[in-house]
Formats: sequence, C-alpha cells, structure tokens
Amino acid sequence: MKPTPRKLRSEPAVRVSAADAKANLPSLLKRVQAGERITITHYNKPIADLVPTENSEYAAPRFGLGKGKVPIIDPNWKKKARTDAEVEAWLEGKFW
Repeated sequence: MKPTPRKLRSEPAVRVSAADAKANLPSLLKRVQAGERITITHYNKPIADLVPTENSEYAAPRFGLGKGKVPIIDPNWKKKARTDAEVEAWLEGKFW
C-alpha cells in the first residue's frame, strides 16, 4: 500500500507570547487581516495560530426580526396601550 502524501504545514513566521497577544490583540488582528500568520505561545510552547479566515463575507444584522416576540411590560404606564397601527404611524413620523 502506497502512503498518501501529507500536506506540509509551513511554520508561521511570527511567534508571540500569550501576554503580548493579550496586550496587542488589535494590532495582531490587523497583521492577520493583511495575510500574516501568527503563532501564540505559552512558555515558548505553541498553543494557537492566528490565520486569515477563508470566508470573510460579513452579513449586516437585519433589524425587525424580533418584532412582536418580546412583550414590554411597564408597571408605570398610565396611558392606554397603543395599537399596532398607531405605533406604525408614530414610527413613520405621523404623530396622533
């Protein structure tokens, strides 16, 4: 049986201690974003690699998905409750 070739893992060029990584995380993330690989060490033993992500698509949060799912209860509310139509009109800038 012929052995399957293994992918050789290139050793990251930059090694940073865990304490330095904690103190300088924003600058390390910028370097990773630029394509650099960084190894975080603990007592000179590698424990983690920071590598650029392969899927960098960012989906913006979609607002309004929780509409009607959270009841708002205010014991100090003295006025009558507004209807959905009144709330929608208020959100559109039409005040009653």
